[in-house]
Amino acid sequence: MKLRKEYTCPLEITHDILKGKWKTVILWQLKYHGKTSLAQLEKDIKGISQKMLLQQLNELREFGLVDKIQYQGYPLKVEYFLTEGRGHRIIKALEIMQEVGREYLNEQINKH
Repeated sequence: MKLRKEYTCPLEITHDILKGKWKTVILWQLKYHGKTSLAQLEKDIKGISQKMLLQQLNELREFGLVDKIQYQGYPLKVEYFLTEGRGHRIIKALEIMQEVGREYLNEQINKH
């Protein structure tokens, strides 16, 4: 994914990095799993195809939020994880987003 050449606000960059249906969900799963395999992520994220998961992971790696370890041997073993810097810092923002979403859901449930 390419970023635009001009931005008026740093928040626009973060939005472009995270936009899409799956990236925040992938980051949230990595928060709980720590290092985990592609197969485990695919199992835990309902509705995502392996192709889409790989594409999203590669974009998150490109922006320094996620990295992977590829182990030697057969069968091939790869583990994905949040990076120490940016990857763990973005989780703070996702935790706030999670809280806001939870509050909204509770409000909707209580209305009905």
